[in-house]
Amino acid sequence: MLFSRNVFFYKDLKLKDTFETRIYLIFFHYSIILFILKKRGNKPDQKNYDSLFFYIENNLRQLGFGDVSVNKKMKDLNKIFYDILIKLSLKNNEFNINEKLLITYFQKLGINNGKQSKLTLYFTKFYNFCFDLS
Repeated sequence: MLFSRNVFFYKDLKLKDTFETRIYLIFFHYSIILFILKKRGNKPDQKNYDSLFFYIENNLRQLGFGDVSVNKKMKDLNKIFYDILIKLSLKNNEFNINEKLLITYFQKLGINNGKQSKLTLYFTKFYNFCFDLS
C-alpha cells in the first residue's frame, strides 16, 4: 500500500493524488509481485488478496459509498485488477510492461509519452528489485 504513496508518482510524474490513482498503483505493484511468485512456481497467498480487497472496500465505505455502490465498484475494481494481472508479460525472457496497459489506466490521470517511459522504467526496476528478494 505504501508504494502507492511514493512521492515519485505525484512530484515527478505529476499524477493526480486520488483514490483511483492509488488503486491503480496498488494493482500494478501487487500484480508484479504475483507475477514474480508465479514465475518462481510459488502459490500466491489468498489471505493477502482478501486483505487487499477488504481494505479497499473499507476505504470506499469511509468515502461515503453505499452498499450498492460499493458492490458495483468492487466488481469493477476486480475486473481492472485482473486486466492488469493478465496483461503483464515477459518478452525475450525480460519483464515487459504493456505500454497500452499503462495508457489505458494512467493517460486520464496525466501520463503522456515522456512520463509513460518513466513509469515503465519504474515498474521494470520494481520488478527487478522484487525478483531479487528471497
